[in-house]
Amino acid sequence: MTALDPDNGKHVHGEFKVPGGKLVIADLDIFDSVIARANINGDFFLEPDNALDDINAALEGLPHNSSHSTVAEAVKAALDDSVVMFGFDAHAIATAVRRATGFATSWDDHDWEIIVPTEIPIFTQVALDQVLTEDVAAGRARPAMRLWKWPLSEPAVVIGSFQSFSNEVDADAAAHHGIRVARRISGGGAMFMEADNCVTYSLYTPTSLVDGMSFADSYPFLDAWVMDALDRMDVKAFYEPLNDISTPEGKIGGAAQKRLASGSMLHHVTMSYDIDAEKMTEVLRIGREKVSDKGIASAQSRVDPLRRQTGMARSDIWDVMMETFAERYGATTREVTEDELRRAEALAEEKFKTRDWIHRVP
Repeated sequence: MTALDPDNGKHVHGEFKVPGGKLVIADLDIFDSVIARANINGDFFLEPDNALDDINAALEGLPHNSSHSTVAEAVKAALDDSVVMFGFDAHAIATAVRRATGFATSWDDHDWEIIVPTEIPIFTQVALDQVLTEDVAAGRARPAMRLWKWPLSEPAVVIGSFQSFSNEVDADAAAHHGIRVARRISGGGAMFMEADNCVTYSLYTPTSLVDGMSFADSYPFLDAWVMDALDRMDVKAFYEPLNDISTPEGKIGGAAQKRLASGSMLHHVTMSYDIDAEKMTEVLRIGREKVSDKGIASAQSRVDPLRRQTGMARSDIWDVMMETFAERYGATTREVTEDELRRAEALAEEKFKTRDWIHRVP
């Protein structure tokens, strides 16, 4: 991506590699905030040849800050049904254009950090997700991947922002097992999270990284690195729409997101490591319903633990994940700062520990 000065004229360059497809490159001349000349190129296939001229002509005259959907629709309108695009499409062109003009970004456009596991209470964990996501939007923090760690004395269920407390959680069973119930800011399903039974991480990133992507496309895009890490551990994982990570032996995890209007987003994943399926089905009502006609043995096969598939200690899995993320994105490591923890602890008291938040959907 090249810095843009649309008023004085500028040549800009953007690239987008379609997942499983081809490379699309946008070379643009911007003048008076308008795309004055467009040159779309790459290793894709296009028939007939002159359709490329139609694509370029469709882009010329567009405002440089046109939305992803505006660019894609302009390209689609310029092409008739006889045109064959192989390895790319109008949305890929729009992403390359938006990267060229600076409104979409790639992983390489950011200086990434890895926030190493630090033992933090569960309510502070969910508060810290909000704090760090807001910090990225405000420019107070760099984009980061953070691994969760919390006290052994704090088994927990973390429910999605829009889930009903009473429909998801058996409050009596949770109290019996000493399990805290927290609510996070993202949607998605409940996460049964005893301290040693799962591997959880959060990504804090500008929304420009997923500019123009549907939620369905953004999940595997943001978790491509962890698929690499799992492959290094001989776990053959794949995505099942919308947000489940599975293997041939069963589901191992799920993802959730929250996109802030201020321009940043939270994406997080919880993967089971050594889950107590019987306790889970006592505490989670939905989990109980899903296995009501199958018995506990079915629950144990449904939520397939990483411990059995890898034979590795959880800390060793963390190491592979951090190494993979650092290698792919040039990330540096750091710890949670005292200021970040202080603000997260205050937010936990003010919001995340309160009955109003935990029971916001009764």
